[in-house]
Amino acid sequence: MKTYKIAIAGFGGVGRATAGLLLSRRTRYREVYQADVLLVAVCGSRSGLADAEGLEEEQLDTLEDGLSGPDFIADSGADILIEAGPSDFRTGGPGLVYIRSALSAGRDAVVISKGALVHSGKELRELARETGAMLKLSGAAAAALPTIDLVEHSLKGCEVLEVEGILNATTNYLLDAMMTRGIGFDEALREAQIGGFAEADPRNDTEGWDTACKLLILANFGLGADLAMDDLTVEGIQSVSAERIDAWRGQGLVPKLVGRLSRVNGATRAQVGIRTYPLADPFANIRGKDKAIRIVTDAMGATLAIGSGKEPLATAAAALKDLEHILVARMG
Repeated sequence: MKTYKIAIAGFGGVGRATAGLLLSRRTRYREVYQADVLLVAVCGSRSGLADAEGLEEEQLDTLEDGLSGPDFIADSGADILIEAGPSDFRTGGPGLVYIRSALSAGRDAVVISKGALVHSGKELRELARETGAMLKLSGAAAAALPTIDLVEHSLKGCEVLEVEGILNATTNYLLDAMMTRGIGFDEALREAQIGGFAEADPRNDTEGWDTACKLLILANFGLGADLAMDDLTVEGIQSVSAERIDAWRGQGLVPKLVGRLSRVNGATRAQVGIRTYPLADPFANIRGKDKAIRIVTDAMGATLAIGSGKEPLATAAAALKDLEHILVARMG
């Protein structure tokens, strides 16, 4: 039985959920992959904990100050990094230094935060190729909603012609509440914030940037494009008025914030904005915090996937799906 040592950088809600789920699945890893999976280190921005023999869940309630940073992760002896920190696509931080350090040393990386992948995706892909490390990112590309997986596995061998996705749960909830219950944007947002699934500063969601990040990751990592944020047209939902809602309702249309990719003559174009759908379209019936993606290919036609996992467990499960892909690849 081979031993795999795991470190988690970023220990907020998602990092803790990932740690708990990983520890609960150790028997599965032994039985299915003949792998003894140990969680040897966790850290947040200023504190952490490490044990070469493996941490248990009851130890994770109290981290030690000063144990943090890429050197701390490297010193833990981890084989695989799971990066689950905050996301800033404008700087790549704080995850970029962790991911860069891991890939440079040949450690496989499972990435959950989007910022580093958007900011320095090309560099990270090249680092992984140079060192032979695996770079997995299901958790960053809409998490419980399969996006990268569809392109890399289910639709492999096809040419992707078009992608459209409802990729942000918060904006879908807001638009759905405004359409079905007639409340305004501000009231819907307060409701989402009280419910704990909208950020205190929701602009990355409501202005379309979160959707744009996921779209870029899918384009660059899934479809081999080389797009930057400046290549996208990005519009959000913050200016949606009651009058526009009433007009759409009267026309029998349902608005969604959608990220869209199209491929024409080998060029990939991307945009984020509000699109409206008639009631007969499946996208019109993606309700509340659900997400969806529709991929049109040359040979298999259109494929539709809908995700409705509860956070942060759904994102943790997506990251550990990536871990299992790594275990399969490393079994030989």
